[in-house]
Amino acid sequence: MLVQVNPLHPEPRKIQRAVDALNAGEVIGYPTDTVYGLGCDIGSKKAADRLYQIKGMDRAHPLAFICPDLSEIAKYAIVDNQHYRVLKRFLPGPYCFILEATREVPRLLQTKRKTIGIRVPNHEVIRSVVSSLGRPVISTTAQRVGAEPHVDAREIDDDFPGLGLVLDGGAGGVVPTTVVDLTVQPPQVVREGAGAVDEFMDEAPRSLRGMQSDMRRLKEEWS
Repeated sequence: MLVQVNPLHPEPRKIQRAVDALNAGEVIGYPTDTVYGLGCDIGSKKAADRLYQIKGMDRAHPLAFICPDLSEIAKYAIVDNQHYRVLKRFLPGPYCFILEATREVPRLLQTKRKTIGIRVPNHEVIRSVVSSLGRPVISTTAQRVGAEPHVDAREIDDDFPGLGLVLDGGAGGVVPTTVVDLTVQPPQVVREGAGAVDEFMDEAPRSLRGMQSDMRRLKEEWS
């Protein structure tokens, strides 16, 4: 079901429809500042299972989640002063930052290293949804494995049967988020995407730059 929404000033009643769907355990589609995403309520294991099923993802595939602002991140991730300075500078924005998870993060979402990917997109629609929901949304890119991200919300609705609804905020992007691992020092760029990486690369010693290139080639789909 498509629900057209103003991308700059989303209508509250349409945001509430998305929140109601999430509270009911549904998976929804939505625009972000990079590509369209698919997501569900962080508090529902059944919804997370459904998200994996709808997208056809392997259970080992990492998932990120979206917070509405910086104030929520410390509840779910271990953030020291240096981390906070980085987050404050680059968020909201087209980045996913990997941090150590706190006990508030469901085990389903943690990697083997007990880390989690966190996003604060610079897009009013999904941030309004998460703010109204009152807790983060588990998020992944609206694309099939090996395919390009969907630009048209109608394609998302057609390609992923079983979605509760898709918030149509107009044409989406085709370049995913930049993923940066803040659990190591200096930070390591796992995947180059829509966010600039020059500053992170400049901070890295020459001996680590080859390692960063190897990590980027993994193309681990954090979004």
